Amino acid sequence: MSGNRRKAILVSAALVGGTLLMTACQDTDADAAKGSSSAPAADKPATSPGASTTGGNQGSGKDSAGKDSAGKDSSGKGTAAGGGSGANGKVGKCRTDDLEITASDSTITGDTDGTVAVTLKNLGHDCAISGFAGVDLKTSAGSLSAKRTAEKSGQSILKSDKSVSFGITYPINNSGGSGVRITGLRVTPPNETKSVTLNWPGAATLPVTEDGGSPVKVGPIGSAGQGGAQ
Repeated sequence: MSGNRRKAILVSAALVGGTLLMTACQDTDADAAKGSSSAPAADKPATSPGASTTGGNQGSGKDSAGKDSAGKDSSGKGTAAGGGSGANGKVGKCRTDDLEITASDSTITGDTDGTVAVTLKNLGHDCAISGFAGVDLKTSAGSLSAKRTAEKSGQSILKSDKSVSFGITYPINNSGGSGVRITGLRVTPPNETKSVTLNWPGAATLPVTEDGGSPVKVGPIGSAGQGGAQ
């Protein structure tokens, strides 16, 4: 074999070897690329559609109910912690069972009518009271209901351990006759149905009225004062 032919064969072999080596390298790089894109799904952060990958609600300061850390909803209105019926600050009405009710004669000498003051003392929590109490006199002729005066009564809050009074006026029996004997007093606080029965502290009798109507009048809560109800 001549020298030139031998050189040509060696060159050709070198070229073929180089080509095979490059092909092998390319295949290896492709396999490496495929391996990197097929990482297990557990290694990737799971996100739901529309969810933010920057912390979601943590950055907004709102909870799942749409209320922020200041207790306000999306409308900007605050919400009372714990809610409950007490949040509106209303005070319940005064109940008979929470009241100590007493009656005393408060007639002023020289008045044409007698006066009895009825006092209601609050033994419970603060409560609301207004209007007229129900007043019935027990007499020898039967029960006699007092008529309301034309006075007005505003809403008032009766604090615990405090008292309020109203007046009962009645005509004094100057007829010289026996009249109608009074045996007791029944009082029903405003807006209540439970009554209490008290001893009558006023004059013993009422004059007999010709028309049979009630001569006894009751003032609103807070009306008792100088001379009682007017």
